[in-house]
Amino acid sequence: QVQLVESGGGLVRPGGSLRLSCAASGSIFSISVMGWYRQAPGKQREMVAQVTNGGRANYAVSVRDRFTIFRDNAKNTVDLQMNSLKPEDTAVYYCNGVRATPPFAAYWGQGTQVTVSS
Repeated sequence: QVQLVESGGGLVRPGGSLRLSCAASGSIFSISVMGWYRQAPGKQREMVAQVTNGGRANYAVSVRDRFTIFRDNAKNTVDLQMNSLKPEDTAVYYCNGVRATPPFAAYWGQGTQVTVSS
């Protein structure tokens, strides 16, 4: 069982930057895909960015060219660098891991609040 703990959220002005970090309690080497999701009030949770064990990244259209996901299997961390933040980026951000080989599993962190406001 892997536990995920997010950190780095907070209040930032539009145009600012934040870096979120997700630390895993165990090895993420066998976790096929690590990613970040977000959920704004009254909206469904949506994928923000994902990265495979091989380093292939995928981004939501709304954050492409502004956000970058970093995966470090040696440190068991997944970071999300967020630049040029907009008010519509305000949400609770969740770290996620999916193991696509047996034993199949999905892991979620408890979330960290990001608020973009002037």
